[in-house]
Amino acid sequence: MDAPLISVEDLRKDYRMGGHVVHALAGVSVDIAEGEFTAVMGPSGSGKSTFMNVIGCLDRPTAGRYVLAGQDVGRLGVDQLAALRNKRIGFVFQSFHLLPRATALANVEMPMIYGGVKRSLRHEKAMRALGRVGLSERCHHRPNQLSGGQQQRVAIARALVNDPSLILADEPTGALDSRTSLEIMALFQELNRAGMTVVMVTHEPDVAQFARRVLRFRDGKLIEDRAQAPADPAAMLAAHDGELRAA
Repeated sequence: MDAPLISVEDLRKDYRMGGHVVHALAGVSVDIAEGEFTAVMGPSGSGKSTFMNVIGCLDRPTAGRYVLAGQDVGRLGVDQLAALRNKRIGFVFQSFHLLPRATALANVEMPMIYGGVKRSLRHEKAMRALGRVGLSERCHHRPNQLSGGQQQRVAIARALVNDPSLILADEPTGALDSRTSLEIMALFQELNRAGMTVVMVTHEPDVAQFARRVLRFRDGKLIEDRAQAPADPAAMLAAHDGELRAA
């Protein structure tokens, strides 16, 4: 059996707030295989965002072990962690985080600039990534010339451009309307079918239904881990558009 892409064992994260200790993660153990599409759910303060920050190498656990793609993350220094994030992980956020004065192409090229990739190769790979999300023809548009859904597609292309092992999406439809949200979830499913591992934090059951697996957190603990048949956003889009036409 192949080793999991993500493996965490007895993961703990404590924060001190005044004289109190908050146990944001309280002994979480879970494996996520390569090629899974997993939704991470829970109410505010449940530990889901802390879990995402730890597996995204944005924060270090207080205790426990985290292995990503065979690397023991706890043994890595600051520079090694930054290199691992840039190479292995693509991030997608609710607020897009695009540079407002840069074109879609320049925004997608940004992670490769940090990685020292030559300009000609940056351009080639960025155009390929924009093509994967259906935005090749918008490559020279700035964010204010794009719809919210198009901006999120640029952010997804940026996340894909370094050929990561893992996409981490934090509330990726939180700033989008219902139809655009379905389009973005269809895109995530398409990327997952092509072999991309996707871990998505959401508090919305309507969004989590598109994943193949759901991890539910409460009070810093993993209280549910279940597989599910993912919903079909394409069918839901057709129904949505049919209702609009009927109205």
